[in-house]
Amino acid sequence: MAKKIIKKYMPDPDKIKAQKSLRFLGDRLHDPNLWHLNRRSVSLAFAVGLFVAWVPTPMQMAFAATGAFYARANLPISVALVWITNPITMPPLFYFAYRVGVWALNKPYVSGEFSVDTVFSSMADIGGPFLFGCFLVGTTCATLGYFGMQLFWRWHVSHDWDVRQSARSRDKSAG
Repeated sequence: MAKKIIKKYMPDPDKIKAQKSLRFLGDRLHDPNLWHLNRRSVSLAFAVGLFVAWVPTPMQMAFAATGAFYARANLPISVALVWITNPITMPPLFYFAYRVGVWALNKPYVSGEFSVDTVFSSMADIGGPFLFGCFLVGTTCATLGYFGMQLFWRWHVSHDWDVRQSARSRDKSAG
C-alpha cells in the first residue's frame, strides 16, 4: 500500500515535535491529523511542500510547517518536500523560474555574467519576472503534486486490491 511506502521514509513524530524551530505552533503540533498518512493528507502535503519549495526565501521549512498546519496536511512530508530547492539545486531551478517569468510576462531577458553582484545590481529588472515565475512554477508543481499523489494513491490501492483478489482466486482453485 502507498501508506507503507511513505511510512518507511517518515521521520519519527516525537523528534519533529521536539524541534525548536516548530515550537511556535505550540500544542497544536500534537494534533494527530498532522501525522496521519491518508490520501487527503499526503496529497495536501505534496501541494504545500512543492509550492513552498519555489518560494525564494529563507525559513521555507517553517512556512511549509505553517501551511501544513492550516491545510491539515501531513507535516513531515510538507517540510521534507521543500528540500527540493536546496543550495545545490536552487540556482538552476530559480533560473528556470526566472525564464518562465520572462516568458509569461513577455519581458526582455536580462543576460550577462552570472554572479551575485550582477544579480543584485539588476534586481529591478529581474525581480518581477523571477517572483512571478516562482509563483507560476510553484502553483503548477503544487497542482501536479496534489493530483499526481491522488492518482498514485488510487492506483496503488487498486493494484493491491487486484493482487489480493488474484491471491484469493489462486487459493480457492488450489484448495
